[in-house]
Amino acid sequence: MDARRAGGRVAAARRALADAAGCSFPLPVLRITNRLAMISLVLSSCHLLRLCSDRDRPLRFPLGGREVATVLCQLASVAYLLSLLGITSAAHPKVPTSDDDGDGEGGSPRPARAAAADAVAPMHDGVEGEDEEIIAKVVFGALPSHQLESRLGDCRRAARVRREALRLMTGRGVEGLPFDGMDYQAILGQCCEMPVGYVQVPVGVAGPLLLDGRQYHVPMATTEGCLVASINRGCKAIAESGGAESVLFRDAMSRAPVVKLPSAKRAAELMSFVEAAANFETLASVFNGSSRFGKLQGIKCALAGRNLYIRFTCSTGDAMGMNMVSKGVENVLRYLRNDFADMDLISLSGNYCSDKKPAAVNWIEGRGKSVVCEATIEGAVVENILKTTVRKLVELNIIKNLAGSAVAGALGGFNAHASNIVSALFIATGQDPAQNVESSQCITMLEEVNDGEDLHISVAMTSIEVGTIGGGTCLASQAACLNLLGVRGPNLASPGANAKLLATIVAGSVLAGELSLLAALASGKLVESHMKYNRSSKDVASAASSEDT
Repeated sequence: MDARRAGGRVAAARRALADAAGCSFPLPVLRITNRLAMISLVLSSCHLLRLCSDRDRPLRFPLGGREVATVLCQLASVAYLLSLLGITSAAHPKVPTSDDDGDGEGGSPRPARAAAADAVAPMHDGVEGEDEEIIAKVVFGALPSHQLESRLGDCRRAARVRREALRLMTGRGVEGLPFDGMDYQAILGQCCEMPVGYVQVPVGVAGPLLLDGRQYHVPMATTEGCLVASINRGCKAIAESGGAESVLFRDAMSRAPVVKLPSAKRAAELMSFVEAAANFETLASVFNGSSRFGKLQGIKCALAGRNLYIRFTCSTGDAMGMNMVSKGVENVLRYLRNDFADMDLISLSGNYCSDKKPAAVNWIEGRGKSVVCEATIEGAVVENILKTTVRKLVELNIIKNLAGSAVAGALGGFNAHASNIVSALFIATGQDPAQNVESSQCITMLEEVNDGEDLHISVAMTSIEVGTIGGGTCLASQAACLNLLGVRGPNLASPGANAKLLATIVAGSVLAGELSLLAALASGKLVESHMKYNRSSKDVASAASSEDT
């Protein structure tokens, strides 16, 4: 069924519902009318029951005015609701689907798989009728939108029904939001609830990035013009100088529940128990039982009155690992109740983790993968490719990235634009974009070396939270970007190696981005570059014409 015919049939169903109700009011008014009819039916029924059961005032004929009004009100409510229930089936005989002609939008032949996906699937759990009937049920609230996938048994059809119901309820279409081309079955229970389409984000490729002796073409999903070009220039400067090197020096995802005890003394006793080296092996055994890959590495506590925040850290293989560490934490908390039955779990996450928030604990202790990446850029490359000098770059980094960030009170933000690169890579490779908050914590250092002839640049990033399995990595587009980097899926030979490699690529890309942006600022070419790559002449022309009109 093509979108145009489906829309027409649903619109016809909507008009039939309104006409059968005896009015041409919009759907919100009809909803109010339905509720009033239900209230009237309930109240009139209660009143009649009270009259019939009142021995002191037996019901006699002829009825009084009040009794007559009650009976009439009840009959009218029943008649209205019965007519409403029969609207859809009376107004719409079965109509053949538009897929019978085998043509899709624009009259071109459609693949058999696409036609099968559009075909009306058998109903599940008692739901019956064509799409327009189901849409009407969603619009009127008889069928919750979040139940469409389970009730229809067809994720693509559920998204199509939800999309049309949304248009009817809001009066606004979403024609510009793509629908075809998404595997709606793949995102069920994995990435997104109640989908109606997907957003297109362009993906550019920067590089090659020469990192640890290997070349990587880095996919970046962004709508910021000039970003990919800037990273590309940084990659070129690094490659011309022999490449960059990286070291992953920590790998530990964290989760920190908060528990409350009867007294601060009791909370301190629990803190001593979980932090005691003699108890770690036992707690680790309990924690590790939840997963093959989740291995407890450490426990650190913070005390606030009667509240105890317990920060667990563990390795998580090739997964980013939030669910993995959370399951292990639940196991340990159940075990601790054997000796601390008075412990009350307030929340599995007490913000001491700290997830998706700027926090000093991540900046100092790390979260996820901690990586340092460095390169020495030859003076000739600085002048010929970056169009500036070593001395200017070093001075700029001190005044901007170090002193300027300190003046601003930055927390892990001693860099030029690490977040730009991290966000673009996260979106392209199916990471959680919200974890860009802590993953972008970075300090950029620049120094003159070789008697001031060359430039040493490094980035230290303590909280890169990435994985190559789970979440959005299952989607075809994101999996393709991971495959481009050679890190798609789990590493069977060395579990965790793919996620670690991805983290180093993120740091190497940030290194290239920092180098290029600082060079643009030092040479005074920032605005010129953005005007060239970030301002479409088409947009400028259309904006000018709109101003003229």
